[in-house]
Amino acid sequence: MADEPLVLGIETSCDETGVGVVRGTTLLADAVASSVDEHARFGGVVPEVASRAHLEAMVPTIERALKEAGVSARDLDGIAVTAGPGLAGALLVGVSAAKAYAYALGKPLYGVNHLASHICVDQLEHGPLPEPTMALLVSGGHSSLLLSSDITSDVRPMGATIDDAAGEAFDKIARVLNLGFPGGPVIDRYAREGDPSAIAFPRGLTGPRDPAYDFSFSGLKTAVARWIEARRAAGEEVPVRDVSASFQEAVVDVLTRKAVRACKDEGVDHLMIGGGVAANTRLRALAQERCEAAGIRLRVPRPGLCTDNGAMVAALGAEMVARGRAASDWDLSADSSLPVTEPHVPGEAHAHSGAHAHAHAHAHGHDHVHEVGKENLYS
Repeated sequence: MADEPLVLGIETSCDETGVGVVRGTTLLADAVASSVDEHARFGGVVPEVASRAHLEAMVPTIERALKEAGVSARDLDGIAVTAGPGLAGALLVGVSAAKAYAYALGKPLYGVNHLASHICVDQLEHGPLPEPTMALLVSGGHSSLLLSSDITSDVRPMGATIDDAAGEAFDKIARVLNLGFPGGPVIDRYAREGDPSAIAFPRGLTGPRDPAYDFSFSGLKTAVARWIEARRAAGEEVPVRDVSASFQEAVVDVLTRKAVRACKDEGVDHLMIGGGVAANTRLRALAQERCEAAGIRLRVPRPGLCTDNGAMVAALGAEMVARGRAASDWDLSADSSLPVTEPHVPGEAHAHSGAHAHAHAHAHGHDHVHEVGKENLYS
């Protein structure tokens, strides 16, 4: 285990400052500082508020993660950070912090993709990812079907939302129902006491001529909102539990149906579900039911690893080190629209391949930053 790469990961793509420490595929620490309460009164994430919260939380959260892991920053083999996609200002805080720590410590820097990290985090709970793996990622910003044959270098988009992401739709319907923010957990809770077949809400992009793997939740969101408004206009009580259950069923029905279809079409016998909405209890139950019927093995991390966290970034960073992927250059920048086809942002100057890079890094002490006087910066 001592030979496995020890990596610290920093995640600041949205409203949570996440710092994780991973050794190989073993999670040592997962520290999170959330600013969700600061956004609740606005009914959504405010980028400037998120960025300032990251600035305040960054150093204490890193120190907490290192203490929890029982390791020194000097012991690290690398520092990984979400370079994108996400909110530009929020990402910039994380990237700047990762650069500062990596430079001062003389460690390699790995700018990684937020979506690829959501897939890789499952290794911390269920072991190495099968190759290939089909991944359904559902969150407030993303609804994507991805096929990965190598999480460090080959992630292929199969389908994505053409409008609202699933988590975004949950937030908007919760707002219409006056249930607060974030909407996912509260709708999940109300839905457990409701009838999922009470109201026949539409299933977007499920017609014979529609794209097989793309998603659309804007029409569903509008249909639910209009149904609620019509009841209120007629002076009738809105059955919050039944609306929640019927809306939720419409979302998870489409998500699971398309994911299982993609697995069958591509001949992939594993489905991994990640992202914040993967914590939804009905999504997990229906996915399990449909995967079992199709002979597909379902992998879903525990809820705490589904939402944004530093552990997922550290997990992908550790995989980058283990597979000898090139470290990022010091001019690494935050990219709010970093494509999922780029699992990480490698540097040109330090490209070594395979096991040679890992050996090179250990033998030379990551000497591409040897000009930093480590003993003067960190005692």
